Amino acid sequence: MKYEVIYMKADYEPWWMFEDWEKMIQSRKAFDSEKEALHYLYELKKEFGTKYNYYEERKDCFFAYWTDRERIFCEGCDEDLQIFHGIITFMDGKPYAFTLINNSNI
Repeated sequence: MKYEVIYMKADYEPWWMFEDWEKMIQSRKAFDSEKEALHYLYELKKEFGTKYNYYEERKDCFFAYWTDRERIFCEGCDEDLQIFHGIITFMDGKPYAFTLINNSNI
């Protein structure tokens, strides 16, 4: 099994996974064990939690962070769009919620 933690930056939340979502990937880390991947995820979430004011989580495998001041202007829609910093956890190429063993894998 291959575990991954992907960081993407886009003008939409990570759970939408639009057709070109992989073009928005900023980093992709692979792990041989779920425990290693979970540890990295916790560290990344801790870091993002201190950087960004807002947070939302879906299905235990999609995590979005943002702040009011980070926006880009969209020519096509003639408005400012929110930038989201998204984390997605994967197992074998599919979104996957890491499981906790005895309330902690660390």
